[in-house]
Amino acid sequence: MITLTEKAISAVGRFIAGSETPNAGLRIEVTDGGCSGYQYGLKLEAENTVEDTVIDCGTVKVFVDPVSMPMLDGMSIDFLDSIDGSGFKFSNPNAAKSCACGSSFNPNPSGTGTKTCS
Repeated sequence: MITLTEKAISAVGRFIAGSETPNAGLRIEVTDGGCSGYQYGLKLEAENTVEDTVIDCGTVKVFVDPVSMPMLDGMSIDFLDSIDGSGFKFSNPNAAKSCACGSSFNPNPSGTGTKTCS
């Protein structure tokens, strides 16, 4: 299961309310890329697909595709807002390695496929 903190739920709710198009929820996905091999992707979606896992987080629904779900299961997402900036913070127990950017990770303990940060 993926969990969102109250701050993350509130932030996603604000993004959905401020969107020019209707959105049913937040898609969280894993794609190739980033410094460590994989990166998190977040986007608002008009609807989920039949293959998605749909997670009800109160006022927000989260959609996760079947390929991303095993790499995200157990993850917690927070939203930080400080003088240094704002954004989502990912705490993923499946990440064996991650980059300082916080948006990139590798689930493989050997680090196969990792890239060097520049």
